Amino acid sequence: MALDGAKDLNSLGFPKAPSETRVVVAMSGGVDSSVVAAELAREGYDVVGVTLQLYDHGAALAKKGACCAGIDIHDARRVAEEMNFPHYVLDYENIFRDAVIDEFADSYLAGATPVPCIRCNERVKFKDLLETARELDADCMATGHYIQRKAGAVGPELHMAADPARDQSYFLFSTTPEQLAYLRFPLGHLVSKEETRKLAEAHGLGVADKPDSQDICFVPGGNYAEVIEKLRPGAAEPGDIVHVDGRVLGSHRGVIHYTIGQRRGLGVGGLKEPLYVVKLDVDARHVIVGPKDLLATHQVPVREINWLGDTPFDSRDAWELSVKIRSTKPPVEARVRPLSPTEAMVELVAPEEGVSPGQACVFYESGGTRVFGGGWIWRGE
Repeated sequence: MALDGAKDLNSLGFPKAPSETRVVVAMSGGVDSSVVAAELAREGYDVVGVTLQLYDHGAALAKKGACCAGIDIHDARRVAEEMNFPHYVLDYENIFRDAVIDEFADSYLAGATPVPCIRCNERVKFKDLLETARELDADCMATGHYIQRKAGAVGPELHMAADPARDQSYFLFSTTPEQLAYLRFPLGHLVSKEETRKLAEAHGLGVADKPDSQDICFVPGGNYAEVIEKLRPGAAEPGDIVHVDGRVLGSHRGVIHYTIGQRRGLGVGGLKEPLYVVKLDVDARHVIVGPKDLLATHQVPVREINWLGDTPFDSRDAWELSVKIRSTKPPVEARVRPLSPTEAMVELVAPEEGVSPGQACVFYESGGTRVFGGGWIWRGE
């Protein structure tokens, strides 16, 4: 679990004994954060476990497969009891709704494809929870994320996890340098999830074989549209499915049921060419469809950039980087041209399909593992 550092530093990078080092562990109730807490407790650190209740506890009790639900709070508490460190549950339901859920709903209604897990890390876990950790006089806060924090020439650097299949850097690009100085990610160096489960078994943790969460925590079964309709009654207004050449091909039951790049479920069969959703016109309530080649994008406008480089983002005319615009796809080569300290035009060497407003565009060292930050894709003019 030791991080890179000098010999006289403990495994979390502090020049004192583990027993004199307080660390708040953000515990979701899953195996990853449970192992982090258990390992640090075994090493002798002054561990404090904190779990956030992010949404209705009663509804959450019956729902598995998502973090911070009722059963997960119980699991986190049980790990703390087994490893003999204090554990607190904080009610963040209102904060979570204001900072994450409401924007998710509004973005979807505007025809974007939001990534609420990033906003949760940015606005809740690494903001409010991190401040709570400081108030508890913790030296640092540790999480179970699969990402690496390494010593760099001008301060801590963010790097992809050792296991590419578990890497969560896409969801953590908005971590600021100040936050990175305080955060620790003890699992980032592990080469497989099996290593984590073996550590859980070695500690005798009941969550050792607990399945990974698959869904966005407040979107059971991945049914975004159903959640949006509950949050914004009347949002699913019907409209027309329109070909890019202007032909009306059919009707739909609400723009919120469609995403850029979608092919299945359009209900406009009988045509010679396969059709894809290429644009969502929310104001006109049009789902615009066309051939696949219209999905190819070379230029991606990005704003709200969080930069993690050693020199200012706009100190160059262009940066040769790799970028990732979907969490499930590997980075691709690009030229990132700053327009301001927080805006850029990303020029992809090879076109990508299905680029949608609301997605993140994450910057990486070309051919390397370092994360240089990223921003949010938007429509532009």
